[in-house]
This record gives sequence, structure tokens and C-alpha cells, in this order.
Amino acid sequence: MLQEIFSPDNRVMIFITKIVYSVYLNILWFICCIPIVTAGASTTALFYVTLKMAKNEEGSITVQFFRAFRQNFKYATKVWLIMLAVGVVLGIDGYVLYHMRFENALWTVVTAVFLVAVAAYLIIAMYIFPLMARFDNTVRRTFLNSIILGMRFLYCTALMALIYFVMAVIVINIFTPAIVFGEGLCAFFCSYLLTRILEMLAPKNEEDEASEENPDTEEIPEGMSEEMPEENSDAKELTGKI
Repeated sequence: MLQEIFSPDNRVMIFITKIVYSVYLNILWFICCIPIVTAGASTTALFYVTLKMAKNEEGSITVQFFRAFRQNFKYATKVWLIMLAVGVVLGIDGYVLYHMRFENALWTVVTAVFLVAVAAYLIIAMYIFPLMARFDNTVRRTFLNSIILGMRFLYCTALMALIYFVMAVIVINIFTPAIVFGEGLCAFFCSYLLTRILEMLAPKNEEDEASEENPDTEEIPEGMSEEMPEENSDAKELTGKI
């Protein structure tokens, strides 16, 4: 009985192992985020690994993380710096609006526009790094695809937001040491939600038979390219849009 419970093939043990991997990934993610400017590449690398974990395709966690970090560094850093700049602007705007509370129509309209902008920003933040981890694209199209997916799959978006919210509440108000799970565990759970959505971006066509014969390859959706399997290539190829 105990042998079956602690068997590496037991689903419970597999899940526990992935949780442990998530903790380790969170440590790698945090260390690589310390310079701040590298946070985008670090988060993209994190989702690269957790998306593989969600499909039971993970190999060497450390090797995969730093390979994705290196391959996505320039692209992800550019996106991250844009996100950081917009986040700072929204933060300043929010501070100003909070301290200029006027009960008039103009303030109400400006606040409503601000809240919509914040919602759009948060949606993009939840989707843009998994998209960069899975597909290669232009910066403009990546931002556009992020908001499109977030609005199209509102149920998934709400669940992802709930995951991050619950983790924040636990760390801040209940059990601060839970920060060891932090972004790693959030990314892991979100990857389970995103896996099917990202697979939907690869519609079947006449080349399905070839894909079935080689299960390590997956059809690329029109206008968007997926990274080549790491066994065959160290770089992403092709560009486009959803």
C-alpha cells in the first residue's frame, strides 16, 4: 500500500513533485529578477517551464529555465520595459486621482477610464509572458494578442486573477513564508489553465497526419509561430499573429 502511494508514477506524488519544482522555479525566478531589468526574461522562462510541466513534458528544470531565459532575453526585456513604464505611469495616475477626489462628473469619467486602463494592463500582464514563452511574434502583435485572449477567455482570465489574488492575500495577511511558493506556484496553476487555450491556437489541417507521426511537433496557427522543440532547435522561427 505504502509502496503504491510513494510510487513515482502515482498521480499524487507526481503532483507533489511538480509543486516542489514550482518552489525551485520560484527561487530561480526571484534571483533572475533581482536586476529588475531582467524580470521579463525571467518570467518568460518561468512560464516556458511551467507550460511544459502542465503537459508533462518537463526535462531538466534548470537547463530549460536558463535556456529559455537566454533565448527570450532581448524580446522579453523589450516587452517588460514597456510594461514597467506603463505600470509606473498608471501608478502615478492612480496616486493623483486618489488625492484629487472631487465629486464631479469629470473626476468620475477620468476615474472610470483609469480603471478600464488598469484592467486592460492586468489582463495583458497575465497573458503576455506565457505567449512569449510559447510563440514568437512582434512586440505590437504580442500586446494585441494578450488583450484579445484575455477578453475572449474571460473565465480563464478570472481564474488566473483569483490565483494571484489568493496568493497575495495568503502571503500578506495569513502566512508570509508562503512567499516561497510565490510566482512559481501561480505560474504553474495558470499554465494548467492556459495549456488548452494555447493549443487551440494551433488548428488542425491537412498536415495533422504528419503531426501524429511525429508527436513532438505541433502545427503552427496562421500568423503565429511556436518555438521549435528544444531537441531540434535552440531558437524560435517564423513570426506572425493570431
